Amino acid sequence: MKSLFTAKWLLTGLLFVVSQANAQSKKWTLEECVDYALQKNISIKNTELDQQLSAISKKDAYGNFLPSVNGQASHSWNVGLNQNITTGLLENQTTQFTSAGVNVGIDIYKGLQNQNQLRKANLSIISSQYQLTKMQEDISLNVVNAYLQIIFNKENLKVQQEQLAYDTKQQQRTQELVDAGVVPKGDLLDVKATVATDNQRLIAAENALLISKLSLAQLLQLENFQDFDIADTAVPVQDSSVLLEDPKKIVEKAKESRTEIKLAANNVSIAESDLKIARGAYQPTLQGFYSFSTRAAYADRVVGFEQDANNPNSVIGFVDGTNQLVMQPNYTPILGKPKSVSDQFSENKGQNFGLSLNVPILNGFAARNNVARSKVALERSKITLEQSELDLERTVYTAYTDTKGALKSYEAAASTLESRALAFNYAKERYEVGLMNVFDFNQAQTLYVNAQSEVLRTKYDYIFRTKILEFYFGIPLYKKQ
Repeated sequence: MKSLFTAKWLLTGLLFVVSQANAQSKKWTLEECVDYALQKNISIKNTELDQQLSAISKKDAYGNFLPSVNGQASHSWNVGLNQNITTGLLENQTTQFTSAGVNVGIDIYKGLQNQNQLRKANLSIISSQYQLTKMQEDISLNVVNAYLQIIFNKENLKVQQEQLAYDTKQQQRTQELVDAGVVPKGDLLDVKATVATDNQRLIAAENALLISKLSLAQLLQLENFQDFDIADTAVPVQDSSVLLEDPKKIVEKAKESRTEIKLAANNVSIAESDLKIARGAYQPTLQGFYSFSTRAAYADRVVGFEQDANNPNSVIGFVDGTNQLVMQPNYTPILGKPKSVSDQFSENKGQNFGLSLNVPILNGFAARNNVARSKVALERSKITLEQSELDLERTVYTAYTDTKGALKSYEAAASTLESRALAFNYAKERYEVGLMNVFDFNQAQTLYVNAQSEVLRTKYDYIFRTKILEFYFGIPLYKKQ
């Protein structure tokens, strides 16, 4: 049993180690990063809640077309000196009453405010969708930028590692030459200084890579970001067909497809609906109403009359001339139990219906001021739309210019690297045969390494700026697998 128990725990531990290894070996693709960011981003979740509120507002707008129906019921007790509704006398008694009813009201005409409220609700749903799309686009762009930054830092790290490996071998070879007395010891010290510098650059490159991974992990809102890494993806430099387009065409295309322009234009439509709603308050309103009510009492009721045995008659006057008494019989009511509640409800029911017309004449300038405010809001939304178009035009022209400049910088850096590589190989040949001192050789090597780093920097700067320009032209940021 003990050996079986031990084997069980060993198997559990092995499975845990394997699962941890699989978790650490996960490499995130660009598509996975973007999709995960869109699912977990808090701002997107808040915007999705705004969409739900817009849908609820639409239900409110639909509800304005429906009649209002309200029921009411009450039951009361009157205790103390009250008039007996049966005898008309004041008595100390407790009486109970029950009443119930239904009220119905419906808007027949309300200055088209209900219709305009519904149009506004539909536009608000579209606006919330545009806001969500805009936020998704911005987050996707940030993720792509962070992803490319990691790839750049990875490639830069490889350059520094290769350079350190080469200089380390060079240090070993120089050590052998110094030991053999072929080169002076000063050359060895220069090479060691170069290796130390390479180590510093390597550490800086590792830190830059770590920070870029951390930035993307935080953008994705990952909890366990210590082992976060992306897939090793080669990103080649490709000529973009968008650069062949005229900037004006790119601007026109962007105005047709960019979400911020659609959002601003939709907000103008919402402001126009608000103005129509405000103007509707100038017009009269016509409402229909209907009410049904009934009641029941729990007091004794009169079921008949009988002559008073104690005082059967009473004198009410005299006959002129004869003075004959005029008598009238005295009757007393015969009280019985109240009718059943259902019978009383059936007998006491009543209805009331009609039309109600309300004509606004003077209400403290409230309607006029609301219309004035709506006009100001409409003009503001139009200015915002115009400003958005101007901002988009300026942004597209800037992106177009920056992309062309980035391409030229990359081409120049590539040409410089090619020349530096030839110069470094020539310097290496001369150094190996003793025709160049170590200081000049290190200078040529440093220029070569700097040229490699500059190519990487300009390469990914061009790639990202190309992505932005294509994005404004309506091309997706990345191709889904």
